Amino acid sequence: MTADNDTANLPARLIALRTEHRLLDEAISRLTDDPPEDELQVRRLKKRKLALKDKISRLELVLDPDPDEYA
Repeated sequence: MTADNDTANLPARLIALRTEHRLLDEAISRLTDDPPEDELQVRRLKKRKLALKDKISRLELVLDPDPDEYA
């Protein structure tokens, strides 16, 4: 796979990550709304959600860099 193909796939990857992030948020909400909650599972889901948020942020910077950052 070339760098051009990687760049072309970034918008689709971003959409997939945002969808997974939203689904994790919904799963966490369901688990915490219906006691007894599985604290270990909730912590794992929150950790995964945070990792996804970091990936999303990095992809957003690649797709739309902040021009002020380099000024």
